[in-house]
Amino acid sequence: MEWSLVLGFWVVAILLAFTPGADWAYAIAAGLRAKSVVPSVAGMVFGYVVVVVVVAVGLGALITRYPVALTGLTVAGSAYLIYLGLSALFNSAAHIEASDREFGDNRVAQFFRGAGVSGINPKGVLLLIALLPQFTTPHGWPSSMQMLALGGLHILDVAVVYFCVAILARRMLRSRPRASMFVTKFAGVVMTLIGAGILVEQAVKLL
Repeated sequence: MEWSLVLGFWVVAILLAFTPGADWAYAIAAGLRAKSVVPSVAGMVFGYVVVVVVVAVGLGALITRYPVALTGLTVAGSAYLIYLGLSALFNSAAHIEASDREFGDNRVAQFFRGAGVSGINPKGVLLLIALLPQFTTPHGWPSSMQMLALGGLHILDVAVVYFCVAILARRMLRSRPRASMFVTKFAGVVMTLIGAGILVEQAVKLL
């Protein structure tokens, strides 16, 4: 591996981690609604671990060769984002508080929700499929090992950034009920719009 390529990928990866999107929205929601941010963020990190491994072993390239499989992944990920977004957007304050207590106690569900947000986020999957091979070299380590190493950097970046986002949301907003409710609703809008936008994009491609 060339260190210049590693550094270049790390710069791109950290910029991507700092770009707000569905992951940020879920991290903020976890910071406001869950007793601990660890299961949710750990779930998102695990989702990216799965994506990186899939891309590194070559399954990512295989998926891109079959439009039906890729479309199915995209639709499933979009629908899941819309479901999470609408749940946050339309639940009443009392219902959110009740679900928070239940959700906060169920760390397994919290973990898998986070894994679902990142693991089947079609934009994230396609981005890593397109990005990782560009920073590998034909000599030295096998390409799969290079992509695993580079993907590990991305996973480390998102872990640090998403933990910080969730903790800052908890400390700055949880003691302010109105602000907390507004941010929760806003996060719901973001996830819904991202999911709907991806579905529209897929529909346009089919026309």
